Amino acid sequence: MVALPSPDPPTSATPPAADRTATHLARNLTSLRHARGLTQQQLARGTTLPRSTIANLESGAGNPSLAVLVKVAAALGVPIDELLAAPRALVRHWPADEVAARSKGRGVQVRDLVPEPVPDEMMELMDFEPGAVMGGTPHLPGTREFFSCLDGRVHLMVAGERYALQAGEVLAFPGNLPHSYQNADALRPARGVSVVVLAKAGV
Repeated sequence: MVALPSPDPPTSATPPAADRTATHLARNLTSLRHARGLTQQQLARGTTLPRSTIANLESGAGNPSLAVLVKVAAALGVPIDELLAAPRALVRHWPADEVAARSKGRGVQVRDLVPEPVPDEMMELMDFEPGAVMGGTPHLPGTREFFSCLDGRVHLMVAGERYALQAGEVLAFPGNLPHSYQNADALRPARGVSVVVLAKAGV
């Protein structure tokens, strides 16, 4: 009887999580470095790491420590999770019922303007019923807020001072100050967009 060779062990179609993370890191690091016009040597100098470490990470073979990731992320000006993130779909359509709206204050509906996470930013579309009022949430010092009035008239109170905005006008203010919003019209609705640029940790 002729012995048949044993079959090869089955292989998983999905690579282990550690391998996927290393692949994501390699792709994201290379892309971010190129976007900033940096060579591997220039990035290495900015991180105080050897160039060979950067090359190893970009090859997908690296297994970096948290300290290395912190240095690389800081040199590129991105959060660590952006270095490790899986690729996003190039095109995605969100039906209206998948973009959740929530009520805030009295008569204000708020929903995310961008459904995907955006590092260090919050962007919201705000719909005000006639006479609606909403208190803002103070953030850390260094945060910057922008409110663009799209339709109607919105009054903002920032640190006790009132600012009246009409359609097309924008107000910027430090996000750590107490603030609130009010639809100045008791008969017509109003709409605006709020963009919050969050302070970076340690800044």
